[in-house]
Amino acid sequence: MANRLTQSAKSNLVGTVLALIGAVLAQKAVSFVWKSASGHQPPDSESDAGLGEVAAAAIVTGAMMALVRVLAVRGARRAILDD
Repeated sequence: MANRLTQSAKSNLVGTVLALIGAVLAQKAVSFVWKSASGHQPPDSESDAGLGEVAAAAIVTGAMMALVRVLAVRGARRAILDD
């Protein structure tokens, strides 16, 4: 049982690291697609963009981050615990 807890802790650590790396890559991908579609970077806190554009950017970015996190944690758990 103690070995199982160690593997679980490893999978959580690896999942967290992968999620952080994935978040950086996802943010870059969202910025690239946003710039390709609109001609400018996604709005940030200092931007004077309209509420609709800010809301759309937040929804797209949040959905992408959530997806990356889930995939990273599940992938790490499967890779480590299924050994």
